[in-house]
Amino acid sequence: MTKTTALALVLTLTVGLGACHKAAAPAAAPPRTVSVTRVESRALPGGLTTSGLLISREEAAVFPEVTGYRVAKVLVEADAKVSQGQPLAMLDDALLKSQIAQQTALVAQQQVAAEQAASQAQHIEGLDGQGVLSTEQIDQRRFQARSAKAALEAQKAQLADLKIREERMTIRAPVGGLVLERNVRPGDIAAVGATPMFRMIRDDLVELQAQVPEAAIGQVRVGDKVQVLLPTGAALTGQVRFVEPGVDSQTKLGKVRISLPVRDDLRPGGFARATFAGLGRTAVTVPETAIRYDADGASVMVVDQNDRVSQVPVKTGDHAGGYVELVQGPPAGARVLQAAASFVLPGDVIRPAEQGQAGAR
Repeated sequence: MTKTTALALVLTLTVGLGACHKAAAPAAAPPRTVSVTRVESRALPGGLTTSGLLISREEAAVFPEVTGYRVAKVLVEADAKVSQGQPLAMLDDALLKSQIAQQTALVAQQQVAAEQAASQAQHIEGLDGQGVLSTEQIDQRRFQARSAKAALEAQKAQLADLKIREERMTIRAPVGGLVLERNVRPGDIAAVGATPMFRMIRDDLVELQAQVPEAAIGQVRVGDKVQVLLPTGAALTGQVRFVEPGVDSQTKLGKVRISLPVRDDLRPGGFARATFAGLGRTAVTVPETAIRYDADGASVMVVDQNDRVSQVPVKTGDHAGGYVELVQGPPAGARVLQAAASFVLPGDVIRPAEQGQAGAR
């Protein structure tokens, strides 16, 4: 055998062996069939729990009715409980008393002038046309009497105004209730501005302004009983007093006013939670089996339009009837693996079988 023939034989054997190896390579495995389900909006049974702020049902702002006078005394502090009409502060009335004394003297002086003019007018009664006095003189005396009487009434009106001011020198509570804020000090000058002297809670009434999702606020009715939990752990029963007609365009939350019993531990500006018993709501949900828990928290395995799987973190809410609320996560309509324990990794391509279709594939 020549060298050329031997070389040709070796090449032939090599090509043949390569062809055999290629024919023996296994085919690519088909995608696994995995059950998937859809993220859906469904009604969750049970009560709705939400939060809100404690606010005054009605506040009273106390301003002085007379201005320009110095504050002589402040009679109450913040957190005091007062009755309607109770004095809160007193203004210095020394100057006003002097003005009242002067005006009283002017009224007395004008009273004498009016009586004198009336007497002179009375003396000319019956003298018309007799020639004793001219018509002009008779008319003049009558006009003087009327003018003196009018002047007396004007002086009396000024005196009455000063006496009303004297009554207003004592700042009184317009309603009964809790003094929430005091913004006045002795020595201040009474003035009507943006800041009131006192802020009060009428009748100590504090209520909860709860924020309710748009989808559930239509189910809230005036008179519904509500369980309210305070940060201190105290629980009390309230009642829906008013449902505001509007919904915030940004947060999609509506406001519900809940009347609460009078308690010393209810403070405006505080926080509380409200549970509307028996009030269902609509939420975005998935089956509880679709939630995957690991060191990074909760997640679901989302299947895209190309049947490729990706892991998406979620924030869960309430659980009911085998479903769990997705507070944050994929939107309604998205496909997710029905069983989070399936041996599928992010990036895998699967053959999805939606509920009821697994046996048909």
